[in-house]
Amino acid sequence: MGTVIFLSSPELWSVQPDIGHPLKPQRLRQTFELLSDYGAFDAANIEVIPPRVATDEEIAQFHTSVYIEVVNQLSWGKAVPDAIQFGLGTTDNPIFEGMKEAESLKVGGALQAAELLWKKEAEIAFSYGGGMHHGFPNFASGFCIFNDAAIAIQWLVEKNLKVAYLDLDVHHGDGVQQAFYESDRVLTISLHQDGRTLFPGTGAIAEIGREKGIGYSVNLPFPPGTTNRSYLWAFSEIVPPLLERFQADLIVTQLGVDTHYSDPLAELSLTTRAYEKLYQKLSELSIPWLALGGGGYNLDVVPRAWTLAFGAMSGQNFDNHLPLNYKLKYGGEFLRDMMPPKLESERLRDRVEKMVEAVKTLHYL
Repeated sequence: MGTVIFLSSPELWSVQPDIGHPLKPQRLRQTFELLSDYGAFDAANIEVIPPRVATDEEIAQFHTSVYIEVVNQLSWGKAVPDAIQFGLGTTDNPIFEGMKEAESLKVGGALQAAELLWKKEAEIAFSYGGGMHHGFPNFASGFCIFNDAAIAIQWLVEKNLKVAYLDLDVHHGDGVQQAFYESDRVLTISLHQDGRTLFPGTGAIAEIGREKGIGYSVNLPFPPGTTNRSYLWAFSEIVPPLLERFQADLIVTQLGVDTHYSDPLAELSLTTRAYEKLYQKLSELSIPWLALGGGGYNLDVVPRAWTLAFGAMSGQNFDNHLPLNYKLKYGGEFLRDMMPPKLESERLRDRVEKMVEAVKTLHYL
């Protein structure tokens, strides 16, 4: 196996204070500590490198200069009377000291990962602090200030690469979809809870792209309650054939784990059993892989899920019993969920099957 990069440093969880927000930087610290306790970074082919702070010029590949300056001003503690017009100062996107640096670290990590893959200095890079897929050019949305995914993809496209973007977060990847909605150089695929039942309210099957981008935006909106069985079946029916046909030079994934049955902000019902299967399928693709983090609001789940993700990326199989040091500090017993798979109703399975058929019809599968 080639080089696998993990982008992490204490700044990811220390720059941004815990302000009672659902997207807690603590989840990043716990993920790093769990992987460390497993000895996951000891292999010769693995490198842990710190993310850097992206420059305003780099952020401006996607965001407007006015918006970037507003974020700068607010981060320095200066008053911006119309901040709310930029989606800032809301419950979802509160203003805090050091906001600019914290968010720029996420962008910098994604760009570092993109460059390492482009230069063929790594096969896989995991910037787990990122995945802020709701950010828009001049508007913060859904806990996302800067859209590191869109910025990294844009950088890769400018290097003349075709990019497949796969979003596994429970919320539709609306910001990334819009960024490339008219492009045939980026295939965006989002698997999420139906937007009629969850933020951001988008991601319908009929959203397939515009102009040159028609057919290059793909959405699988799952009904609440969807479990491993139907989710994995739908993934297998749609994602591999699309990736095979598109022939991307590189895949970017957003690995939000708020699809978990215990997540407090959504209503899908996946377990780590599904995550392991998804991560394994992605690790078997024969193209460079840039992985980003994303959502996940249960502090017990996120570190375990992303440890399983990094295991698939690096070819490691971790013991199911959590390391003693981690267990004593944070609690828990097992790396993997031990509950049996939840049963689905026939009605729900039928809804998922009809969704898949509709997607196939629109995308000629």
